[in-house]
Amino acid sequence: MNSRERVRKAIRHQVTDRVPIDLGGTSVSGIAAGTLAKLRKALGLPGTVKVYEPFQILGEVEDDLRQSLGVDTVGLLRRGTMLGYCNSGQWKPWALQDGMPVQISTEFEYTTDTNGDTLAFPCGDRFAAPSARLPKGGFYFDAIVRQGPLDEDHLDPQDWAEQFTIVSDDELEYLRKQCEFLYKNTEYSIVAPFFTGGMGDIAHVPGAALRNPKGLRDPNLWYEFLLTHPDYIRGIFDMQFEIVMKNLALYKQAVGDMVDVFVMSGTDFGTQRSMLTSLDVFRDLYKPYFTKMNAWVHANTSWKTFYHSCGAIREMLPDFVEMGVDIINPVQCSAVGMEAQALKRDFGDKLVFWGGGVDTQKVLPFGSVEDVRKQVRERVRVLGADGGYIFNAIHNIQHGTPVENVLAMFEEARKA
Repeated sequence: MNSRERVRKAIRHQVTDRVPIDLGGTSVSGIAAGTLAKLRKALGLPGTVKVYEPFQILGEVEDDLRQSLGVDTVGLLRRGTMLGYCNSGQWKPWALQDGMPVQISTEFEYTTDTNGDTLAFPCGDRFAAPSARLPKGGFYFDAIVRQGPLDEDHLDPQDWAEQFTIVSDDELEYLRKQCEFLYKNTEYSIVAPFFTGGMGDIAHVPGAALRNPKGLRDPNLWYEFLLTHPDYIRGIFDMQFEIVMKNLALYKQAVGDMVDVFVMSGTDFGTQRSMLTSLDVFRDLYKPYFTKMNAWVHANTSWKTFYHSCGAIREMLPDFVEMGVDIINPVQCSAVGMEAQALKRDFGDKLVFWGGGVDTQKVLPFGSVEDVRKQVRERVRVLGADGGYIFNAIHNIQHGTPVENVLAMFEEARKA
């Protein structure tokens, strides 16, 4: 059974020869660039890590690492980034906060303020106000809220029009060629991490990819407006949904059924202890759009839809099933109500679990090698029973995670 066959069986709830493994197939199942550099060194792999996703400072997982770790997936990565510039294929030297040398796109532009913080410019445009801040000694960029004064009596959803665009012919041709190459020349399962249907994804609310974001851009106000100005939010979602549906058809034309998994949304609906919205708000503002998107995918493609949401979302999962969601990630088992055994018992025949393999908050970064092995064995035993499981850590592998723990995680997963 090769990697593509293994993943295809697993996402159809069939038993496989071993649990399929993902690393870097998406920007929510990847690895911090600094940890990746140390991992490659430990495995004797040459080269300098490329930071393909600057906001989270994620490193590009290359084929030699996939083969070394037994990874079964490959991401069909778009060139755009959360900072609005494109990875053009040209790279320049950069250094992480701890001095680790890496490479980053030549389109990435930044400055350093008097505090030693790194400020990134949207679209690589130094004439625009910085849109993201990497604190001195930090590991991720934070979006800078650049919201102007709001007249709550005259809100216009069209302020968000620049946020949603039709994918260009050039980008579609790039994706077609990349997908065709991966399909014909590798045996990996191809994942399309496009996140095109992420309604209200709070990571994008501040507009870090835009030179001059307009309208509501404060994440705290966003959650208030879900209750106080639902028609304004719905107007934004209507506009986004129209573009999403057009882009889905264009993606289908470009990649056809070479893709196995389509990452639809990265919108978080949970915290460590509770949901970020009530079920009533979710069902009113979000669920109708997600349902229509999934229905189109299932009627027109063989793709399985992948939804990412951190946190305590147990109460929402019946709605996810009704919406036609196929896969949930990252399966944050440490959150309230998200115990692996109960999730598998109640939803294992309805949802594919992608993640949940080991806790990246405590066990993987701070536990012993045996702690890691023990949790991986248990999670694979529970979540992997009777198929319907793709192994991945709970969200991205973080900066500073001991390499020996990362190696133990993959070694234990391969045994399953």
